[in-house]
Amino acid sequence: MKQRLEFHFDFGSPNAYLAHRVLPTIEERTGLSFEYVPVLLGGVFKATGNVSPAISMQGIKNKGEYQQLEMRRFIARNKIDAFAQNPHFPVNTLLIMRGAIAAKRMGCFPRYVDEVYRHMWSEPKKMDDPQVIRGALASSDLPAEELIAATQDPEIKAKLMANTEASVARGNFGSPSFFLGEEIYFGKDSLRELEDAIRAPN
Repeated sequence: MKQRLEFHFDFGSPNAYLAHRVLPTIEERTGLSFEYVPVLLGGVFKATGNVSPAISMQGIKNKGEYQQLEMRRFIARNKIDAFAQNPHFPVNTLLIMRGAIAAKRMGCFPRYVDEVYRHMWSEPKKMDDPQVIRGALASSDLPAEELIAATQDPEIKAKLMANTEASVARGNFGSPSFFLGEEIYFGKDSLRELEDAIRAPN
């Protein structure tokens, strides 16, 4: 019996985007598909007492520069194109993460994820401005008005909150986080270890 494989994601993390670009190749090699679980990274941070790397690395000489070097190595190793730092970072992702919940309900989730990631980290936009979000979704041939409206639905709001709380309860403290069964793997650099675990005999 195949184990459940999950990616708990938030669009606001550039490392989660880079992981997203690599996951299809892991799926192809292993035959196991990732289930994408939308969570709110701000809620994860609040619940765990964590902060973003942009804050935690402040004042530490050379660490930020090394993180950029490590990112360039990951991009080169995985032949990732069309990545750009979002000039509006950090972006409040509350609306677009609620939109991800709505997109699941509306049957357009995979395309929504691909396109919102593109608008965040390939062709960067200020994706916490409702008008910018509306225009980006419309340009991607997604049901922009319906998705924007759904972000105010109490059930959508509650589902995102429930996803986030459940993820933290399972060990999540940041992004990107992956689960193989109940085992957590954190960070894009854990993907090789995760793939080894997928291949390991049960």
